[in-house]
Amino acid sequence: MTIPNLPSDPFLAEFKSFLRVECGLSDNTLQGYLRDLRDLINDLGKNPDGEKAATVDVLKLFTSITPRQLSEHVGRLKTDKNLTGSSVIRHLATIRVLYRYLVSTQRLKKSPADLLERPTRWKKLPNVLTPGQMKKLLEAPGQAAEAAAVEVKILKASNAGEEGAKASSTRSKSPRTPAGAPLHLRDRAMLELLYACGLRATEVCTLRIDDLKPTLGVIIVTGKGNKQRMVPIGKPAQRAVEEYLKRCRPMLARAKSGETLLLSRSGRPLERVAVWQLVKKNAKAAGLSKVHPHALRHSFATHLLSGGADLRVVQEPLGHADIGTTEIYTHVDRTHLKDVHRKFHPRG
Repeated sequence: MTIPNLPSDPFLAEFKSFLRVECGLSDNTLQGYLRDLRDLINDLGKNPDGEKAATVDVLKLFTSITPRQLSEHVGRLKTDKNLTGSSVIRHLATIRVLYRYLVSTQRLKKSPADLLERPTRWKKLPNVLTPGQMKKLLEAPGQAAEAAAVEVKILKASNAGEEGAKASSTRSKSPRTPAGAPLHLRDRAMLELLYACGLRATEVCTLRIDDLKPTLGVIIVTGKGNKQRMVPIGKPAQRAVEEYLKRCRPMLARAKSGETLLLSRSGRPLERVAVWQLVKKNAKAAGLSKVHPHALRHSFATHLLSGGADLRVVQEPLGHADIGTTEIYTHVDRTHLKDVHRKFHPRG
């Protein structure tokens, strides 16, 4: 894991191991912490002339920083970098963990981060798809594959001669690559898992074949901090995954594939960025905009609550440690709100 412009330093290597092993942070969260430390070093590790120092003794810098300097650093995150309240809160979390570690290892007697105030984080309503929009999105991969197949047949029928045959051959491989693998089955399985189980993009990437428990109707999901949870999986999602495993994955699998469930064209485990790209691609094909993997997770939770599910029940499959995080979904069921307003308000 490489963070650009982060100094190579023994203390940073030690602290990184602490975050990974003792705190159990995921790679994505760990990268966020290291970027926050880089910003802290770049901001406060300047020489007396205000320029970035050529070399920085990181441990000496951290143990010499005053509460006032930390407060000013946090202020600059908001004024100079225009970071939102949630981003500043993450920076504060990094700083507090850093100084708790310095105190616990007896490099400091008292943490200068204790006096830092926590900024207000406004709650934004999540982007949620309607059941009808979700249906369009889930059907998009199959419709795209059918359209491509029809186009290939038309080309084969209309093109004559050697050049036409070559063009037809080239186009015929595009919807089913490599080696004829129907990738739309993978995309459908991925979308079904994101929505049916409320998974994060990273979680769907790290699913293994043996995490599927079809007899029990659940999957084992490894979430933040390597915490595992059991999540029910519905029949449509099970069928989509079974079809992918039967007709697509064997064509993608290579020696490097391991037991990862979802694979890329090259046979490598599907990456988080690729999940975002595939969701956006299929959303565009379905005529939807501003759709990302987390929107499917938001929709999963909202549709459960609007169907009458208990908030505590929804908290479990989402893997939320705090019920307060799940409560945001109680505010986004616009249909129920409209019905109540229409029924009980004098001007409804």
